[in-house]
Amino acid sequence: MGIREQMIDMGRRAKEAARKLSAASGVAKQQALLNLADLLESRSGDIFEANRRDLEAADSAGLDKAKTQRLTITEKVLASMVQGCRDVAAMSDPIGEIESMAKRPNGMLVGRMRVPLGVVAMIYESRPNATIDAGILCLKAGNATILRGGKEAFHSNAALAGLMHEAMESAGLPRDAVQVPPTTDREAVAEMLKLDEYIDVVIPRGGEGLIRAVTQQASMPVLKHYKGVCHIFADDSCDVERALPIIENAKMQYPSGCNALECLLVHRDVAPELLPRVAERIGPKGVGFRACPEALPLLGEYAQAATDEDWGFEFLDLILAVRVVADMDEAMDFIARYGSNHTESILTESHERAMRFIREVDASLVVANATTRFNDGAQLGLGAEIGISTSKLHAYGPMGIKELTSAKFVLLGDWQIRE
Repeated sequence: MGIREQMIDMGRRAKEAARKLSAASGVAKQQALLNLADLLESRSGDIFEANRRDLEAADSAGLDKAKTQRLTITEKVLASMVQGCRDVAAMSDPIGEIESMAKRPNGMLVGRMRVPLGVVAMIYESRPNATIDAGILCLKAGNATILRGGKEAFHSNAALAGLMHEAMESAGLPRDAVQVPPTTDREAVAEMLKLDEYIDVVIPRGGEGLIRAVTQQASMPVLKHYKGVCHIFADDSCDVERALPIIENAKMQYPSGCNALECLLVHRDVAPELLPRVAERIGPKGVGFRACPEALPLLGEYAQAATDEDWGFEFLDLILAVRVVADMDEAMDFIARYGSNHTESILTESHERAMRFIREVDASLVVANATTRFNDGAQLGLGAEIGISTSKLHAYGPMGIKELTSAKFVLLGDWQIRE
């Protein structure tokens, strides 16, 4: 069987499994998720061994630092997968919920019922933990899923998918509701993106190049974000002592994350106090600054002059662009021009300014007085996420269970006819 035939067969089986899964009980789905959590713990040795094979191959291939970091399954990452399974299992099942039922003048009852999307395909780089996140969220939302990870994580993804199959079958759910293509050939992706007859939506997760390529080729809707160019604006009223750990966390906790801080905007009146302290705090820890002319002398030896290309750039590294602005209006204008609709934050003691920033800045998450790193499904109470959408149709922000469903209209009549 050739790759095209393989993918068509996979799509057909996913469509059949999606129909069965949409009718599955919430109890069965919950049991599958709890079984998976137990398997992840009891088979951790197998998972780490599969991941070790991928990391050795990545090292030989010269995979860059950011991708290698995302590829690595640590004890902490595995524990997060296990907790994600249990958190999602504990959440209410949205499928079949009827929302906003209203009575029409002729006595009919009209409402909307929450339903699965159908078959969700996910294409992603590194991040084997995304295999679990996507699989468990799609399962809870009643969707079948096809998971096409990068070749660098092939062994890790295969091991995790095998555990998902065991967990689902033990709960009486169809094995084909979670599928991983058995090949790393890129032709498989090209063929999969033609299968709009079977696949209802595709979610790419990775670098901007991958996401643009998927968007251009896909014959079905795409939920996407191209990049995460996240800003923090330090207002003139911000508390410098409390601002410093937030800036450090946003930049340094996970610099290759799409919700990491890439550009710090600082009000001119607080810049002389704040910026030297920022440089003193994170410069010796490896952060380099790309600074505007006004910020440059305040950041000392760790800074160099910014170029036009540094604004709106996703570094995914220990590099931070810094710009001094005259006021909040200039900061918001800058974000409107260079932001990527991902995550934007303001540090301020003014409730009025915080609320204005939240209201007027366009991003999937707008934050007041906290790190940008909170734009994450688990952190926002979704249990896990399948990705972060920076387009507004059909979801905006982290995509959890509800974002992986739609709603159909339902009408309960009493033998009415249309006049």
